[in-house]
Amino acid sequence: MTRTGNTIPILFVVASLAAQTAAPIRPPAIPLVAHDPYFSIWSFSDSLTDQPTKHWTGADQPLTGILHIDGASHRFIGSLPRRAETIPAMKQTAFRLTPTRTTYAFEASGVHLDLTFLTPALPGDLDVLSRPVTYLLWSVRATDGRRHRVRLYLDADSRLVNNTSEQQAMWSRHRIGDLEVIRLASLEQNMLAKSGDNLRIDWGHFYLAAPAEPGNVRTIGATSRSRDAWLGTMDLPADSHDLDVPLQTSRILATAAITADLGDLGAAPVSSYILAAYDDLYAIEYFRQKLRPWWRRSGHGAEWLLRTAAAQREELEKRTAGFDDELTAALVKSGGAEYAALCTVAYRQAIAAHKIVADSAGRPLHLSKENFSNGSIGTVDVLYPGAPLFLALSPTLVEGELRPIFEYAASGRWPWPYAPHDLGQYPLANGQGYGGGEDNEDRQMPVEESGNMIITLAALSRAQGNTDLAREYWPIVTRWAEFLRDKGLDPDNQLNTDDFAGHTAHNANLSLKAIVALACYSRMAAELGYSETATAYDKLARGMVTEWMKLADDGDHYRLTFDRPGSWSQKYNLVWDKILGLKLFPPEVARKEAAYYKTKLKPFGLPLDSRSDYTKLDWILWTATLADSRADFVALSRGAYRFANETPTRVPLSDWYWTTDGKQRGFQARSVVGGLFIKLLADRFAAQ
Repeated sequence: MTRTGNTIPILFVVASLAAQTAAPIRPPAIPLVAHDPYFSIWSFSDSLTDQPTKHWTGADQPLTGILHIDGASHRFIGSLPRRAETIPAMKQTAFRLTPTRTTYAFEASGVHLDLTFLTPALPGDLDVLSRPVTYLLWSVRATDGRRHRVRLYLDADSRLVNNTSEQQAMWSRHRIGDLEVIRLASLEQNMLAKSGDNLRIDWGHFYLAAPAEPGNVRTIGATSRSRDAWLGTMDLPADSHDLDVPLQTSRILATAAITADLGDLGAAPVSSYILAAYDDLYAIEYFRQKLRPWWRRSGHGAEWLLRTAAAQREELEKRTAGFDDELTAALVKSGGAEYAALCTVAYRQAIAAHKIVADSAGRPLHLSKENFSNGSIGTVDVLYPGAPLFLALSPTLVEGELRPIFEYAASGRWPWPYAPHDLGQYPLANGQGYGGGEDNEDRQMPVEESGNMIITLAALSRAQGNTDLAREYWPIVTRWAEFLRDKGLDPDNQLNTDDFAGHTAHNANLSLKAIVALACYSRMAAELGYSETATAYDKLARGMVTEWMKLADDGDHYRLTFDRPGSWSQKYNLVWDKILGLKLFPPEVARKEAAYYKTKLKPFGLPLDSRSDYTKLDWILWTATLADSRADFVALSRGAYRFANETPTRVPLSDWYWTTDGKQRGFQARSVVGGLFIKLLADRFAAQ
């Protein structure tokens, strides 16, 4: 395990051990345990001891870590309630973030602690990626030439298993092989009983587990009252079963803890690990069928999960270290040191805004939650911006996002000629709640979502090297292409993905999306052997380009809407013409836009359009990728890096913020930050 020496100051460095060339960055929030929209624990501060750890929504989900040294307690994770606030914090001496790791170093009273939260988020291995287990790797040693009596303690309270602190919870203790295990659970077990945005899980079981060695490892269950009574001294009764009984009142939180007595500690480090895991039993309701998480598809349960995680720990430490090195080096090569830092901050967030489940045919479905927007599940204009990460690193997951939308459209439950916006509200994917058609026209995004589906499908075909998914659903793809043929060039008054800005008619960027989508449809038709269709749609798309350039022209740039001279907007949808090599728009279109954008930059990046100073983080990187040179890419993307590094809003990375002061405008912890990987994707496709 990597350790930081005594003289190294606190550093906020995004780097892997072999590729320490990513830029320094201070993430707005730091992922600790990030797996899916429910099992997601973060630090919202620079120091791990400044605040309680939190769910991505900002609700407290406290983990507390204490090192007991020579009779005195010192905190290394979390803050404490007033009854125990006299426990001082260890000095945090280092911090490092990589795609799969969050690592800290602490010191107090002649003792050094290294702590790593390792989430094996290996995108090419769905079995590992889908396991809801984070390793807390720790190593403790003396630094002052003396020996110290040391005990390590970690606890979690029942806010990890309940939506609100008023709900009841209970704990239980277990021995699984060589692991000491303690489990927390809600008493109510409201499995898939509600849907919504600002919600936490209240079913399933949370686990802490640790190997019996080194030292005397014990599991402890308590209520918050009894826990606070002994936390400072760590003088536990001989039988910690007697600390308390399962909760009898809803006003008291349950606590599950693991403690390890490290004995008489010297300069030789003592190292081990704790597993933090969550078994949600059933994860998603998919058209009235309850689906298992992917890792459970073969009938495995929590015991298997913990045994397997323990058995594979050393292997996964090596694999994730190699993955971190390779991905960091690729990002630096693609976009530079600041780009690598920005993508590293986004990596686990993008993954943890999804859940991987197994459908009835045993195929993976990859379903997103539209965090802090409306809580929708499988939102099409969320999967589209977030797709570049998965197209570059795990195309199977993009297929797992597209397939549920196609299945919905093929089922007859969605009879309208354009693509749907979503599948319902997380975790209930039972169909779009407000439907389509004339009665709900103002809430739909007909051109937007149809274009999103066709473009993403074409990108997936490129990534996978085949058009199998397109062939399977070709009648639906054709229906949407026909809709864009008729409605796409000059869209009527409707929403697009930037719906917070309101309805627009004659939107130039939306028109551009439709044109690119029709060219994508033509290419897939050719690959499927439909040569006449391919020729007709290619001719159609290229004719629309000529019309678009006339309608959108505003001298040194192109307009926000065709009827609004003097306006402008980011034409981020144009990036797919470049990435997919469609050669649809003349190169001068992108060059003219990129040159104009450089005249509109604010301290924290390029505004979304001429209507306001706010922007979208994902679209900034898409727009920057239109640039011909590295210098222009850096110039257009640097504000996004500065936002992530300096924003005063301490929440998981927002994608909607003000370019003038870097403050959050809305949204946080969303999967769309996977779109930051678009430069990497463009370079990988170009190298094929």
